[in-house]
Amino acid sequence: MLFCKSKNITITISLTLFIILSAGCGGRYEDLNLSIYQYRDTKNLVRFVYDASLRLKKDGLKSIEYFKHNREKYNTKDYYLYIYDMNGKNLFHAGMKELEGKNLGNILDKNGKNITKLILSAIDDRNNPHGWVHYTWWETGKYYPGTKSSCNLKVKTPEGAEVFVGAGLSYPHEEKEFIRIVVDDAAELIAKQGETAIDLISDPTSQYNYRDVRVFAFTESGKTLISPVVNDSIAHIKILDCTDEVGNKPFKNALKKLQTKKSTWEIFMAKSRYERTLMKKCLYLRKTELNGTTVYIGAITDLPQPSWM
Repeated sequence: MLFCKSKNITITISLTLFIILSAGCGGRYEDLNLSIYQYRDTKNLVRFVYDASLRLKKDGLKSIEYFKHNREKYNTKDYYLYIYDMNGKNLFHAGMKELEGKNLGNILDKNGKNITKLILSAIDDRNNPHGWVHYTWWETGKYYPGTKSSCNLKVKTPEGAEVFVGAGLSYPHEEKEFIRIVVDDAAELIAKQGETAIDLISDPTSQYNYRDVRVFAFTESGKTLISPVVNDSIAHIKILDCTDEVGNKPFKNALKKLQTKKSTWEIFMAKSRYERTLMKKCLYLRKTELNGTTVYIGAITDLPQPSWM
């Protein structure tokens, strides 16, 4: 009987400690809203960058020495930390020490994307709370390029200096949030700048085009303004009549939903380039105004895999 009571007390204490620790961990990151991501790797990366930003906010520029003395802690098998000033000068690079002190403000990736320029835009974008940027880079110790998605946060230090801290995932999972950001940004740009925004969004070096993702636009009648396939609309695509691999019409279905809302998601089936099977993809579509006329802005990405990922 005494053993049972002792065992119950032990279980109660363990549960209490677990709840306290869990609450503490949740509170630490509760402002990050990690629920918008489907993949564990993505969430862990945001936490990694956020923790570094807290140290910079607390200790200021002198924390650069801390990062340098603990370089191995910030250079993991999955990602490494970097810190830049707002002019593109590298202050700390856990993965490539030789970059420290160099200005990378004008560095372009192999597709012509100015990475620093994209990051500076992302960290001031209210639609992009974690400063996501997508580009091509190389992994430490490798000589060939790979796809990358990086999370970046702006920090104002106690000295009054502004820097950005970030880290990136190589060959990242395609999050739905990534296309939500670029489509919402494109919709706002069109509403603000009108037809001049079309060329900016179509630019392959812009934030609106990365990997297999390309932001596109069309009118209510289905007329293409920005093609989802090529830079020029060389052929009229009846986008509303387009079907997926099982006969569904995702664009037509999405427009029905947009009669009562500003944005929507639509799942459809497509061929997989890796396997001879069908896979699920998702379309994110939202409406905006161009010269007083309703237009639709969208992008397509892979549908996140099951929750065990």
